[in-house]
Amino acid sequence: MDTPNNNSPINTQVDAPKKNTLMAALAYIGPLVIVSFIVAKDDPFVKFHIKQGLVLFVIEVIVWILGMMFYPLWSLLQLVNLATLILAIVGIVRVTQGKEMELPLVGKYSSYFKF
Repeated sequence: MDTPNNNSPINTQVDAPKKNTLMAALAYIGPLVIVSFIVAKDDPFVKFHIKQGLVLFVIEVIVWILGMMFYPLWSLLQLVNLATLILAIVGIVRVTQGKEMELPLVGKYSSYFKF
C-alpha cells in the first residue's frame, strides 16, 4: 500500500493571493460602486476597478441629466447608455479573469480619480 509522500509536487503548490472579485465586479454596477469604495478601497485590485466603474457611472449620470434636459437627443443618448452597459460587461469579465486592463475609450479617464 502506497503512502502519500509529503514532498510530492502536488502538495507544494502555493496559493496565489485571492482577489476580492465580488467588490471589484460591484464597482461596474452603477451606484453600487459606492459599496465597493466603502468596503474595499484599500485593495489595489478593487481600487483599479472602482476608478473604472466611477468613469462609467459619471457617464451614466451625465447622460441621464442630458436626457432630462434635451428630450430630442433621447435616441442618441440611449446609444451611449448601451455603450456604457457593454463597457461594464467588459469590465466585469476582466474582473473575473483577474485582469487590470483599462476599458476601451474611457479607461484613461480613471487616472483623474485620486484616492
